Amino acid sequence: MTAIWWIRRDLRLTDNAALHSALKVGSVLPVFILDPAFSSQSPRRKDFLYAGLDALDKNLRKHQSYLVIRTGKPLNVLRQLIQETNAKQIFAEEDFTPYARKRDLEIKNHLPLSLVSGQTVHHPNKVLKADGKPYTVYTPYSKIWKTKLPSKLELYPAPEKINTPFKLTSGHLPPFQADPLFPAGEKEALVRLEEFLFRKIHAYGEDRNRMDLDGTSSLSPYLRFGMLGLRQAVSEARQAISQKKGAGAEVWLNELIWREFYIQILYHFPHIAKTSFKSSLANIAWRNDRTEFQAWKDGRTGVPIVDAGMRQLKGSGWMHNRARMIVASYLVKDLLIDWRWGEAWFLENLLDGDIAANNGGWQWTAGTGTDAAPYFRIFNPTLQSKKFDPNGDYIRNWIPELRDVDAKVIHAPWEKGIKAKGYPEKPIIERDKERTLQAYKFSKESVKE
Repeated sequence: MTAIWWIRRDLRLTDNAALHSALKVGSVLPVFILDPAFSSQSPRRKDFLYAGLDALDKNLRKHQSYLVIRTGKPLNVLRQLIQETNAKQIFAEEDFTPYARKRDLEIKNHLPLSLVSGQTVHHPNKVLKADGKPYTVYTPYSKIWKTKLPSKLELYPAPEKINTPFKLTSGHLPPFQADPLFPAGEKEALVRLEEFLFRKIHAYGEDRNRMDLDGTSSLSPYLRFGMLGLRQAVSEARQAISQKKGAGAEVWLNELIWREFYIQILYHFPHIAKTSFKSSLANIAWRNDRTEFQAWKDGRTGVPIVDAGMRQLKGSGWMHNRARMIVASYLVKDLLIDWRWGEAWFLENLLDGDIAANNGGWQWTAGTGTDAAPYFRIFNPTLQSKKFDPNGDYIRNWIPELRDVDAKVIHAPWEKGIKAKGYPEKPIIERDKERTLQAYKFSKESVKE
């Protein structure tokens, strides 16, 4: 008997529950469908995906299998494949975005599709309050999440052999550019995981916020596409905790739980993909100055730490998490530009761009989300810069115009009248905290009325 392994966001052989389920049936046909619905997705992220699929195909061939690429609406493609192979079942890792849930429900009504848990450690319906309602605050969610962990997460090893007897016709992957900073594929993900656990996890708690240090795991693009499974990452984090590798391991585990927290928020409250979670802050009177928005996108606001973050995004497809918070706060709280504009720009450029985590992060910063920073909390970018890039090394790396500026003044050169050729002489606006607070306050009061 034959089963179809429908690959979506699980580009790996290690601890792949959908693949494991398909192997129990007998022969397995690994399939990836180029869905026209994703044609408008980020070109950068599509390159990373295609490179990952190419790496997966090479890995499958080492296991006497191969990847079948088809293009079209998933329901039609899967129906055709069943006719070609006489497959009895389709297995896929469950996905929780609004589009994925709608797509999969439609297919289940017509074809033998089995959705297998694997994208998360706990299904979004498994970590609930005593009254059966979802958590909307991270800390109590994370505590219950941890209590529900088994003493040991049993991971499925990569199979030695995958029997794929059918030489089916397969389309070709679209042309893609490999990313030198983030080589795609499970092999690279596992190498990075091992390096992080060996070298960086000890100081992760202190170093992860330092933009001038290589202190993060840099695994988010691989987790986004399932080139590394979240269950495996969590398993390694717990093992590091048990081996007493310092507080960094516990901090990393909590960061992984944040990822799952935002997935379950999107699952239970799908409307957040389009509007604020807090209805009282859904009608903020944004300024939405397009010239200022363009300056923010281009990394030319005149605020060095903001511009460095935005140039890192544009140049590499990734941004340090502390920088993400700083640039988001500047856009929303200082420029008073709708957080959804920034959210869309991030999704267009980030290799790890994911609707749940991206939306969660932006609404957290904007103060409009579930477990959000208070709306009156406004980052001071200069103070953030001095604290998390004390010598200005991160700034110099991404803003060559400021490479000769002294560390004492690089965070706010305009304050000392320092001018650098080719760089704005001063910020595009004067920060006005009161204006922002009034806009938020007016939104809250208009709801009460």
